Amino acid sequence: MTGFTKPSLKPANPNFSSGPCSKRPGYDVNNLDISTLGRSHRAAIGKDALGRACSETARLLGLPEGYRVGIVPASDTGAVEMALWSLLGARTVDVFAWESFGSTWVADILNQLKLDDVNHYHADYGLLPDMSRANPKHDVVFTWNGTTAGVKVPNADWIADDREGLTICDATSAVFAMDMPWEKLDVVTYSWQKVLGGEGAHGMLILSPKAVERLESYTPAWPLPKIFRLTKKGKLVEGIFRGETINTPSMLCVADYLDALAWVDSLGGLQGAIDRSQANLTAIEKFVAANDWIDFLAQDPNTLSNTSVCLKLNATPEQVKAMIKLLADENVAFDIGAYRDAPDGLRIWCGATVEASDVEALMPWLAWAYQEVQ
Repeated sequence: MTGFTKPSLKPANPNFSSGPCSKRPGYDVNNLDISTLGRSHRAAIGKDALGRACSETARLLGLPEGYRVGIVPASDTGAVEMALWSLLGARTVDVFAWESFGSTWVADILNQLKLDDVNHYHADYGLLPDMSRANPKHDVVFTWNGTTAGVKVPNADWIADDREGLTICDATSAVFAMDMPWEKLDVVTYSWQKVLGGEGAHGMLILSPKAVERLESYTPAWPLPKIFRLTKKGKLVEGIFRGETINTPSMLCVADYLDALAWVDSLGGLQGAIDRSQANLTAIEKFVAANDWIDFLAQDPNTLSNTSVCLKLNATPEQVKAMIKLLADENVAFDIGAYRDAPDGLRIWCGATVEASDVEALMPWLAWAYQEVQ
């Protein structure tokens, strides 16, 4: 690599953060429909906007009949915690973790809920645990895409069609970028700030009819705070899944989310968003194949994430940090360092809001920065 020339072409958009993620191409905050601002979220105009956020999500994702979509507090974290605290305890739990967020759900299940009947299956960064160990009689908790490891489950073949337990899936960096087998999933959570480049603080909770049945037939042994309560007098609070939120949402964030959904629609729908994300990953795959000093953290190509792409380098932690600073100082790439609990390396967001041309433009800069810190 000696004598590698400093590239002249820079990404038009250097925002490669894995959350909050880049806004969609052509985004302009001035084009948002802000007619709801300053109005009550319980007024007709607010309820309509919130209701559309739920119904348009269901339409664009192609959710099966009977699946419900709700807007809940505290981003994906709040949605996952709501599911864990409201649903677990009725059956043995199998929980799978291979990166920091999955490990957080393990800790909460064991140390906060203090459930005794738990099987914990763990793998190191870059690997998947043996998902086939999921017992159809048990509840299963897992992340679809390990955001801090760049490792995703390649499919849901390991989930039994005739399962008795629930599958609870944290899919915050997968929904709208990966093909989700909804019939295999009973609870799915995500946040606006990931694949759609929305704003933070709001979570999405998707429930299957089977999950609703559990909610209406099982009462946890522990008290639930108001923001976790999905039932009243033994019945699902249906209003939550029509946009009647538990607490006051940001209507500006709702307007931003509706704008993102309309953009997905303009791509031809869900497949258009998935294709864009896959094209971004392809650009990095070509670069990695051509350079022996960089590789994916994911060890199995079948598990390679097409959103949070994590890379390891033949470099010291100090050299990696120097590379990250160089690229930021050049206004080429912002926020691409590995997650704080993950192995040292790079993490480049490749969700649908990122342009493949920008990923392609970034690759020569990685080579230049690597040479500079040697």
